[in-house]
Amino acid sequence: MVEPMDIEKNPVPLAMDGVLVVDRELKIISFSKTAERITGYSAQEAVGKPLQDILGPDTTSPSFPILDTLQNGRIFSNLDILFVDRNNVQRSLSVTLSPLCDIQGKVSGVVVTFRDVAEMQHLAYQLMERTYEVLIEKNKLEAILNSITDGVLTIDPEWRITSFNRAAQQITGYSQQEALGQNCGSLLRGSACGQTCPMRRTIETGQPTYNAEVEIITKDGQKIPISVNTALLYDDDGNVVGAVESFRDLSKIRQLTLELEERYRFDNILGKSKPMQELYELLENVVETDATVLIQGESGTGKELVARAIHYNGPRRNKPFVAVSCSALAESLLESELFGHEKGAFTGAIRTKPGRFELANGGTLFLDEIGDVSPAVQVKLLRVLDEQKFERVGGTKTLEVDVRVIAATNKNLLEEVRKGNFREDLYYRLNVVPIWLPPLRERKDDIPLLVQHFIDRFNRKMGKNIRGVSSQALECLMSYHWPGNIRELENAIEQAFVRCRGDEINVEHLPATVQAGTIATEVVKVVTTGRPFEEAEKQVLLQVLREVGGSRTEAARRLGLSKATLWRKMKKFGLL
Repeated sequence: MVEPMDIEKNPVPLAMDGVLVVDRELKIISFSKTAERITGYSAQEAVGKPLQDILGPDTTSPSFPILDTLQNGRIFSNLDILFVDRNNVQRSLSVTLSPLCDIQGKVSGVVVTFRDVAEMQHLAYQLMERTYEVLIEKNKLEAILNSITDGVLTIDPEWRITSFNRAAQQITGYSQQEALGQNCGSLLRGSACGQTCPMRRTIETGQPTYNAEVEIITKDGQKIPISVNTALLYDDDGNVVGAVESFRDLSKIRQLTLELEERYRFDNILGKSKPMQELYELLENVVETDATVLIQGESGTGKELVARAIHYNGPRRNKPFVAVSCSALAESLLESELFGHEKGAFTGAIRTKPGRFELANGGTLFLDEIGDVSPAVQVKLLRVLDEQKFERVGGTKTLEVDVRVIAATNKNLLEEVRKGNFREDLYYRLNVVPIWLPPLRERKDDIPLLVQHFIDRFNRKMGKNIRGVSSQALECLMSYHWPGNIRELENAIEQAFVRCRGDEINVEHLPATVQAGTIATEVVKVVTTGRPFEEAEKQVLLQVLREVGGSRTEAARRLGLSKATLWRKMKKFGLL
């Protein structure tokens, strides 16, 4: 548990930076005054809440590396997220993540520093418009400008650069000494230099320019895309004395977008078995449509990965992908999460909150574990699927959205329909395009390919150079029944990486459940230590019970045994 800290007694990077601290469970434990101003929430309201409740769903996105900071202590800067504040105003934030360490040096939380991008840009414009004061307080201005993450430059009426902040130097590669006095077009050689130059347009029309995308050439000859804002500079008498340009490097943002799209390409859904080849063929036809998709498969088979692949390979790829775990929330909370609520709709509804359908407008909403949705929510879902219309909880205004729905479940929904647990009309509305993901035990030909994929990934993550697995270890992996499917296989390889000190994973590096392999079928054999089966079986039971903290239910699941069989074995070996 992280002890609360008083942020206001600690210096922050800039007066307009909001600062909050989360513990290892990503719950807020401290909230600064500036954070209150930016978000609209008081510290009393924010402390104890999950981070995503305050800064929005972008903080749970795979591209937001807060878990990396928690696990590895890494610092991340200039992370861009969008969130809706308490007053229902969408804001763009620039976020920095820093580890918070205890006295032993262990990461016990994360310090989240954030600033409103619009406020920072507005500050830059205000500072530049007051040219006379800027000239008098040059050192003070430079200190402020150098704290801004956007590049900022100013020019005089002859197009000569008169100021060039630290971020501008970092983006372009030119030092301040190299830039000052130079013609900005000659220095940066932008793709819009000439009649389409945003700065020229501002000087000629007197109107500012916002978010114009152009390319510039850096000192080392590299072309990079930037987003440009421009405005005029005036003296105290209202005379134009130049112009100011702020610009942001878009190359990292575009690279992240490409990496995200790359991550969810179809060829990253690994498998050469016949069921997987049939899946690839089906996905190629599904992505270009807006049809509702129902993905069915056991836990750990990769349902969300397939849903994301459909989204990022289709026409909605540049729109939001919003995921909701329907089994993780109570009925009342799920309804509010999906459809939003009006202020005062229920106790604790202190503000109007948009739901996931609104946040996914134009994009894709992924409803995971749809089989756990209550009958009342099923009725509202059916209407949205039919009409793309709904009302927030406690509201009367009908909202319209354009959302593609992809649902997933590890249940047999048709059987749930027969039992009366799931509406038949909703089932057929969801099941327009059915996709079934085979369990790993039915596609064991893919195990070697998946194992090598995970080895490559963990080599990069852990900085190791493990070549592969031994033939005995692969045989063990192939014979195991994998109740947790691909997720369990990934976990097994990660555990083996931690235990392996050489360049090859052997049987002893694998988890106890995998080493046991065929324990559930009561096959008598000798394990790698040469001990008789009963002795080896006892040791496996002990190790698995330790791994699951003594939970018999979880131990039975991992060993593929019934709870009664596990109880008999524990009694047999004196483990009760």
